[in-house]
Amino acid sequence: MESVTNPVDPDVDVCGPAGRREVRPSPWPVLAVISAGGVLGALARYGLQQAFPHRAEQFGFATFGINAAGCLLIGVLMALITELWPGRRLLRPFLGVGVLGGFTTFSTYVVDIQQALAAGAARTALAYLAATVLAALLAVWTGATLTARALQRRPRTPRKAGAAR
Repeated sequence: MESVTNPVDPDVDVCGPAGRREVRPSPWPVLAVISAGGVLGALARYGLQQAFPHRAEQFGFATFGINAAGCLLIGVLMALITELWPGRRLLRPFLGVGVLGGFTTFSTYVVDIQQALAAGAARTALAYLAATVLAALLAVWTGATLTARALQRRPRTPRKAGAAR
């Protein structure tokens, strides 16, 4: 059996700590864009939840809508990143983990269910539980599927040799 070796830059000594740092990019830019995106997403969510409050025994339509919309956008984003923008290192951490991760709020969804149960609204809690899970899964699938189909139908423009992405 033949062994496969990865190409190695002969100028980098990957055995020492300094060489490993040179090979692996710094995590700080990724952490910075996740943080910035998270702030934006969380502020948008907070604003929507303040605009559309609900009592404990009521269905949490704001949180439901936020989670469904966020999941739809996550599906769209993943299709775009995979098909259209594969080489953008900071795009998925900023938009996916940061903005949409800060925007969606499944922890609030669970708290809403607990509060509905404590308020004696078991049917509402169960409906909210099931509807959110189904809507979230359907939204991700719909976003990814429709975006992938739209990308397949778009006219392809040939790239010039050596053109930057």
